[in-house]
Amino acid sequence: MAKYLVMVQGTQTDYEAMRGKATPGSPAWDEQDVQAMYAYMGAINDDLSKTGELVDGQGLAEPARIRTVTLGEDGNAVITDGPYSETEELMAGYWVLECASLERVTEIADRVTRCPQPEGAPVHPVVIRPILDGAGDVT
Repeated sequence: MAKYLVMVQGTQTDYEAMRGKATPGSPAWDEQDVQAMYAYMGAINDDLSKTGELVDGQGLAEPARIRTVTLGEDGNAVITDGPYSETEELMAGYWVLECASLERVTEIADRVTRCPQPEGAPVHPVVIRPILDGAGDVT
């Protein structure tokens, strides 16, 4: 068994669309659309819990609520709060899964890509990253 991070991506515009605000890149979601998405993702979580593959999974706050901390040239922290560009894709949610194979986690990611959404909403990739289990995995 290996662990994987499965990431769903999104933009600030996507979060706004889910609150009912249409933009040139995305139609407004209504309450039924949002509930269908939550039900679909909830069913995935339930299934992964039953199979024992779910380690953790969470949705993340919108990009406008991000805080970035970098090291400034003077050696002090430089803190930047959102909002960020509406077109910048960032991680919107994730699962940590423990699966028997990369093929299995790919099946799960494929299922995630089929989450219902309104016609014309942007489609973002689902990204799979193996989780290293020790320093020797880096090379």
